[in-house]
Amino acid sequence: MPVNLQNDRPLAWDSAALDADTKAMLDNLQPNILRAHVREHLSVLFVRFNDVADGKRYLRQIATTHMKSARKHLEEVRAFNAHGTKGTPYVGIGISKAGYRDLGHTVEQVRKFGDKVFRDGMKNRIAEVDDPAVTEWERVYQREIHAVILIGDAVPESVEALREQIVGDLPESARLLGEETGQGMRNPAGDGIEHFGYVDGRSQPLFLADEVEKEPKRHWDPAFPLENILVADPFSPNPSRHFGSYFVFRKLEQNVRAFKEIEQDLADSLDLDGSDRDRAGALLIGRFKDGTPVTSKGAAAGGPVSNDFTFDGDEGAKCPFSGHIRKTNPRSFGREVLMARRGQTYGTRSDQPWDDAAPSTRPAGEVGLLFMAFNSSLLSQFEFTQQSWVNNEGFQVEGTGHDPVIGQGKRVVKVTFPKVWGKPEQSAPHAQVAQTITMKGGEYFFMPSLAYLRGL
Repeated sequence: MPVNLQNDRPLAWDSAALDADTKAMLDNLQPNILRAHVREHLSVLFVRFNDVADGKRYLRQIATTHMKSARKHLEEVRAFNAHGTKGTPYVGIGISKAGYRDLGHTVEQVRKFGDKVFRDGMKNRIAEVDDPAVTEWERVYQREIHAVILIGDAVPESVEALREQIVGDLPESARLLGEETGQGMRNPAGDGIEHFGYVDGRSQPLFLADEVEKEPKRHWDPAFPLENILVADPFSPNPSRHFGSYFVFRKLEQNVRAFKEIEQDLADSLDLDGSDRDRAGALLIGRFKDGTPVTSKGAAAGGPVSNDFTFDGDEGAKCPFSGHIRKTNPRSFGREVLMARRGQTYGTRSDQPWDDAAPSTRPAGEVGLLFMAFNSSLLSQFEFTQQSWVNNEGFQVEGTGHDPVIGQGKRVVKVTFPKVWGKPEQSAPHAQVAQTITMKGGEYFFMPSLAYLRGL
């Protein structure tokens, strides 16, 4: 029977009772979608094709030679956890609307993709998400990108070797328009962090039973149905068995120096002293640097990186409605909107992101996040989040303000913060913090099934 994407129970991918359609889905689904693949070192290649036959031959060669299935990835994870057996590198392929056209699909055929946002392309959607004008994007993203190729692994040597091979096989008719290099950052506890120094990537929707089983679920259930992330691949041999996912790629540059100055100014304004000064940043992010939710501890950080919490009962006395994680995941509603984020940091720096060094020692640019996320609907997930939550100054309550981290656009309303954690009294109105993240370009892609790619 067809794969049931609406089943609320997490997928027991290794169950002996798994039906043939679901097995076929896993055998033809790209890795990194249902479960994050290790990408501590990442190469992102942007390609343009100029010949249909060459483009098809190139992608088919990559898919048959270098790409593994989601099932193979999950089996490798199990072998590593049980015996320490090293897995193989990750290779993923995404194709843009223009890319499908250049692979020989007609405009009418591309309409089989039900998502209007994908059919429009990111350059035509800047007004909907308050992005900068395309002329302000980096050059590679101003051009027409047909495909993105992701190469990731735990060590740089295997990524570089595979990158050289894939680039070397590029046909003469095609062009490598540009590339990005991602490298993970970790704090002393071993948790992944972003350039502002905060633990990142914790609040993720989970789709697989073995991942969900490891999570406490007293307050927050991390299990999500497959319909949040998968859609039938319209050009595959059997769309009832072969699935893909819409993929967002955005390069986000972070002005770390400015953000750290904002943290200090907010701490001063709220009269926070000593270790309590860390709460200023936590009010902006919604978590302390080590990942502790500001809802569960107001005075200081400490403890495991919890994901088992909600904002129920908190009217802004613990976590402001403008807090980044509250803006992007309200938790008590909007579960159908959540995306599976697979981002990676980029850029090198000489300082330690997690320490208390002076803001003047921090980078003001050239570092940031390669934002990547999988969606079943770009319109109802990514763009809805940006437009209706992140950039909406009245989301949940009037005077919420923009998301202080990733919000885009003019900041008009003033916002308040709790004067004392857990108490209703609010501070005097503050001007919203200045924008410290700049979108440098990107594109929307579809990550097709292996059945499609190997059949080109």
